Amino acid sequence: MSDIAASGGPDRQPIWSRPERGSRGPAPGHSRDSIVVAAIALADTEGLAAVSMRAVAAALGAGAGSLYRYLSSRDDLLDLMTDRAVGELRPYPQVEDDWLETMVLLGQRQLVLFGAHPWLLDVIHRPSGVGPESLAWFDHCLRILEPVRCPVAAKFEAIAMMTGVVSLFARRESAAGAFSLAGVDLTAYPYLVAAFSQPAGPAPRADLVGRTLRSLLSGLLLVDSTDAG
Repeated sequence: MSDIAASGGPDRQPIWSRPERGSRGPAPGHSRDSIVVAAIALADTEGLAAVSMRAVAAALGAGAGSLYRYLSSRDDLLDLMTDRAVGELRPYPQVEDDWLETMVLLGQRQLVLFGAHPWLLDVIHRPSGVGPESLAWFDHCLRILEPVRCPVAAKFEAIAMMTGVVSLFARRESAAGAFSLAGVDLTAYPYLVAAFSQPAGPAPRADLVGRTLRSLLSGLLLVDSTDAG
């Protein structure tokens, strides 16, 4: 194991292009899949910080050193966890005539995924974590957007922005109720005082996520489509 691979450096070979396990050593007692399943269960219940090679090995009833027959580092483990979780977005929604509504549905599924695995918010943007399932998801998004006449760069930007916005909604939901101004002197903040002094008004329309994604995607892609024409 090289120093670069051990440290998760930028030049390390992606885990998906390496053999399932080393050719030497005792017969395998586990698999990458069982290791990743145990790691995800640990992250779901105790948080990402609890996921270490030693902790995952303990959950499997094995010694920490045994995991290095399958993985070079914790970074490998995080990459595999990320890609496996993204795979839960399958089966993808069918590509319908209305590309916008299909993309919104996919974004809403992302929100559900982040709710099921909150730790995913902290690893989803790791470049090294783009594995087969992540690539399949991008490919499906591009299939949905195929009818849209705009530069492909705009499509990639729109997909990335959709994930970013959904991530913000997921963080907002996980932190719901944590923000409070109780006991705070707002005298020095007149616009906040004025805002809180106004009537609450009607409740906002439901499906804020859907409305936001529709505005975002149509704004990014249809404007570029007009420019391209």
